Amino acid sequence: MNEPAALTPSSRSTHAPRPLGEPSHALVDRSLVALGGGAACILVVVLAVVAAVVLDLALPSVRALGFGFVTGRQWDPVHGDLGALPFLYGTVVTSLVALTLAVPVALGVALFLTDLGPLPLRRPVAALVELLAAVPGVVYGLWAAIVLAPLLRTTVEPALEAHLGFLPMFRGPKVGVGLLCASLVLAVMILPTIASLSREVLRAVPIELREGGLALGATRWDVVRRIVLPHAKQGIFGAILLGFGRAVGETMAVAMVVGSRADITGSLFSPGYTMSSVMANELPEATSTLHVAALAEIGLLLFAITFAFNVAARLLVSRVRGPEAALVRVVTPRLEEHT
Repeated sequence: MNEPAALTPSSRSTHAPRPLGEPSHALVDRSLVALGGGAACILVVVLAVVAAVVLDLALPSVRALGFGFVTGRQWDPVHGDLGALPFLYGTVVTSLVALTLAVPVALGVALFLTDLGPLPLRRPVAALVELLAAVPGVVYGLWAAIVLAPLLRTTVEPALEAHLGFLPMFRGPKVGVGLLCASLVLAVMILPTIASLSREVLRAVPIELREGGLALGATRWDVVRRIVLPHAKQGIFGAILLGFGRAVGETMAVAMVVGSRADITGSLFSPGYTMSSVMANELPEATSTLHVAALAEIGLLLFAITFAFNVAARLLVSRVRGPEAALVRVVTPRLEEHT
């Protein structure tokens, strides 16, 4: 009879036996994937539940007022005459003015931190920007009510009316609190958000593009203007949209200085109202079902606006263009000059 062949070293298993009770790596991986997927599903469920609850609260207003709620200019909860147009107007005006003031400064800060600033100063400035982003909104509102509003009333608004009074936006009662004050405090609040996101987008531009431009004789400003900014413009626009989303949803700081008057006026000096501030001020005192439903409908509109802007901004930030377009845009004219 043939004897069984002896096991050779190559035929033996090279893996040590797994101790009893110890889970396999595949089981651990599957468990982690399941936990991560469950957490993601919980977030989606929470978002859907919040939207459904707000929609359910707003249904009486939707049925009673219809589309006229969005276009109505009167806000009289006692007589049931409710229109959200003054709040939409105040939200859009304060957010756009805040963006107009904050975007140039934020972009300058981002360029200083990535390309133009001295290396020893970049880290302290970046820490200061992050510190500004961490300050609570109510602190900004307190500063605006105590310091900024009196300064606007006594100095800034009279000077603006004296030099730019031919424009309707710079005429009107000079009371300090109003759309201009709310816009300024919003600009300060969204500046670190736009600056931080823009810095990350600018840092994503490949260093080879910068070095290639400098090697071809371009100055640092030429590199920034013709390479860095065209390459990162989509991401920067996404950062601006995220800043707009924060400006639209800011509540406490705006409620303290906007003036709380439901009116549509062409003057930035006049008091106004925003969607978030009217909900914060009136919801604790709302008694009628229609009043509560109208405030919930304003919240639903605010939810939809901020959600849409945040999704669009995230998509733009994630779609920063590749280096080829910027490289061709700069290298080709330089090569033509040398040839």
